[in-house]
Amino acid sequence: MNQTTIAKSVRCSGIGLHGGGRVGLELHPAGPDTGIVFHLRASQGVKRLVPDPDHVVGTGLATTLGNGDGSVRTVEHLLAAIRGLGIDNIVVETEGDEVPIMDGSAGSFVYLLRSAGLQEQNRLRRVLAVTRAFEHKDGDKRIRVEPFDGFRVDYLIDFDHPLIGRQTLRLDLTPENFARRVAKARTFGFLSEVEALHRGGLALGGSLENAVVLDEYGVVNQEGLRYKDEFVRHKVLDFIGDMAVAPLPLWGHFEVRCSGHAFNNEFLRLLMDNAATCLRTVTLAEGAHAVREAVPAHAAAVAVAPA
Repeated sequence: MNQTTIAKSVRCSGIGLHGGGRVGLELHPAGPDTGIVFHLRASQGVKRLVPDPDHVVGTGLATTLGNGDGSVRTVEHLLAAIRGLGIDNIVVETEGDEVPIMDGSAGSFVYLLRSAGLQEQNRLRRVLAVTRAFEHKDGDKRIRVEPFDGFRVDYLIDFDHPLIGRQTLRLDLTPENFARRVAKARTFGFLSEVEALHRGGLALGGSLENAVVLDEYGVVNQEGLRYKDEFVRHKVLDFIGDMAVAPLPLWGHFEVRCSGHAFNNEFLRLLMDNAATCLRTVTLAEGAHAVREAVPAHAAAVAVAPA
């Protein structure tokens, strides 16, 4: 399977979820083995930023990337769309310190990327394949990954709210499954938390146009939900985006319980710290058996928990 990029440059603009101002976004083709690269355009010039677990500098309601030269907020929905559609190489140019929130889902980014078209490149795709089980847990929060030829996620959420409660979803990540099952699921929040968020300088651009808002009993949005289980679908979307800050696409079967941006990043940092025993870079032409043969099936899992 060869690497891909987009066939032409495309752009959009919208509101920044946290700052509330107008922000712009341009997506450009990139050469083989470039990966995902951000170009942060500001008055001082353009700063280059490569996604990396250690470059996640904020996880308050969204994922923020930064490297000392600059930062960009709310990257997870765009990154999820890039990984979900199987795009390996792309330059993301931002104007402003946020990616536009659009309608609170990845649907607009899927449309934008598909309108650009995909271009196959003359280099084989490489992935980071999980070679032995790895687990991180803290109280009710838990992420476990096992070897799997692809990206599969089993996600469970459990909210003390009459409309959410306990929801589960399994997704095998393919472009079709991503676009059809999770891309249009919107971010959500609670009306009771809005004032506190605003005092903290967060969600200043949030509205019923870009989020599902819940009061004590149900959904405030007049149009209601897009899916009965839109909440867990959006959590899966966020998880895909948060795993996309890895240097290559990840292959593994992830079991996720009650996680969020901060815990997702904790897990990914720990997984990368244990890369020598838990991960292997695989060129897909090597064949599916390369993942399974790297470590015997009975090998013990690596487990990490808070000290």
